[in-house]
Amino acid sequence: MACSLRSLHIVNTKFMAASKNEITIGQFVPEPRLYKYRRGCTGKAVTAQAVVPWDVLTTPGSRKNARKSLVVPKEIVKEKEKPNKSGRGRFGKYGGVYVPETLVTCLSQLESEFYAALADPQFQEELTTALEDYAGRETPLYHAKRLTDFYKNDRGHGPEIYLKREDLNHCGAHKINNAIGQAMLAKRMGRKSIIAATGAGQHGVATAAACAKLGLDCTIFMGSLDIERQSSNVLLIKLLGAKVESVEGNFKDAASQAIKHWVGNLETSYYLTGTVVGPHPCPTIVREFQSIIGKETRKQAMEKWGGKPDILLACVGSGSNALGLFHEFIGDEDVRLIGVEAAGSGLESGRHSATLAKGEVGVYHGSMCYLLQDDEGQIVGAHSIGVGLEYPGVSPELSYLKDTGRAEFYSVTDQEALRAYHRLCKLEGIIPALETSHALAFLEELCPTLPDGIRVVVCCSGRGEKDAATVSLLNQNSNDQQQHN
Repeated sequence: MACSLRSLHIVNTKFMAASKNEITIGQFVPEPRLYKYRRGCTGKAVTAQAVVPWDVLTTPGSRKNARKSLVVPKEIVKEKEKPNKSGRGRFGKYGGVYVPETLVTCLSQLESEFYAALADPQFQEELTTALEDYAGRETPLYHAKRLTDFYKNDRGHGPEIYLKREDLNHCGAHKINNAIGQAMLAKRMGRKSIIAATGAGQHGVATAAACAKLGLDCTIFMGSLDIERQSSNVLLIKLLGAKVESVEGNFKDAASQAIKHWVGNLETSYYLTGTVVGPHPCPTIVREFQSIIGKETRKQAMEKWGGKPDILLACVGSGSNALGLFHEFIGDEDVRLIGVEAAGSGLESGRHSATLAKGEVGVYHGSMCYLLQDDEGQIVGAHSIGVGLEYPGVSPELSYLKDTGRAEFYSVTDQEALRAYHRLCKLEGIIPALETSHALAFLEELCPTLPDGIRVVVCCSGRGEKDAATVSLLNQNSNDQQQHN
C-alpha cells in the first residue's frame, strides 16, 4: 500500500511534496522534526512539528530519505479551538491533540474511560485504599527545623520551611500516585499489557510495582544513557517483574520508542505516561492523579497552623510533581507558586533543561508547549545533573501558568543543586533526589527576600539513594580538579 506525499497531511500541519516519490505504510519515524517558518503579513515565527503519523512513513531505503522527502510547511492547519466536545485539554493556546487520525479514537476512548472512573465511587474507593495501604499515603508535611534555622538572618528572622515528603511513598517518589491510578484504569479498560518510558527510573519502578500488584504485563523503555546513570532503578524494575527495553539516547528517545510500540498494539496495550505532557487527555490524567499532593498539603497546613502555605516550591522537568502540588492552589492567588528548572552548566552554556526560561512555543509529542529548539526549529538536547529533569518540553498547563504570571519560574545550576543535596543530608538526615535538590537550592535565593514567619512548602518529590553513586563520582572529580589546580 502506498500514498503520495503530495496528499499527505501530517499532524495538523500541511506539507508540500518535495518530489513525486511515494512512501509506504508501516514504519515509524521515532524522532520528529520541528520547522520554524514565517506566516502571514505579521512575519511571526511559528513552530510546527513534522511528526509522521505513528503508524506510517518511511521511504524504501532509510529513515534519512524519509526525512528528506519533507519540506518546510507552507501553512499550518489550525487545530480546532476545542479538541473535543467538552472543550477539555487546552490551557490558553497550549495543549491540544496533535496526533494522527489513527490515535484520535483511542485517545477519545481513554478520556471517556478516565472521566467515568473519576465519577465511579467504587473506583475511587479502590484507589483511595491502594494509595493508603499500598503507596503509604498520606505523606508527612515535615517541619525542617534545622534547615529553617540555617536560612535565618542575623536577627533570627526568616521563613519556616516544610517538606512535603513524597520521598516516603512506596518506591521512593511521587510517581506511584499516578502509576497505581493509571494501572487501575488500564485494568478497568481490559488492557493486559502496560508500556511506559522512564528517565530517572522512578516512574519505571512505580509502574513495574503497580503492574505486579495488579497482575499486568509491563515493559519499560529507557534511554541507554539513563540506564547507565540509574542502574539501581533498572535492577529494581527487573526485580518487580518488568522487562526493560534499552533505547539509544535518553528519555525523549525512550518515550518515542514506547509510543511506537503502543501504537502497534492499541487494542491490547496501555501507554502509562508519567509526565504531564503529550496529547489530551494524558497531561490531565497525570495531573489529576498527582493532585493528591496539593490536597493533602492544604489539609495538613490547616491542621498544623490553621491556614494555607504562603509559598509552594517544586522542581520542574516536565512538571508532574510541580502540578501535583500547585493544582489545588491555583485559585488561591495569595499563595505563590514557584517552579525551579535545571540550569545545568548555565543558561548561556547550551547545556541545561530550562525550557520555560529559554524555550520557544512549539508542538512536540502531541501537544503545544514551550520547547528547547534551535533557530531551525530542531529539538535541542536537554541536560541536567538530575536525570528526571532532562526533557526538551514542559507541561502545557505550566506553559500557560508562566504566560499568565500565576506561577513563577527560576533555574539553578548543577553545582547549586549538588550543594543543596549535601545540605539537606547533613542538616535534616534526609537524602533528596537530585531533581528535588533543584527546588531546595532555590531557597538560597528565595529566603533572604522573605518576611519573618512566611511558610514555604517544598515538594520533596523523591529520595536520593539512586543518585548517591553519581554524587560520589562528582565529588571525586571536583576534588581531583581542585588538587590539579
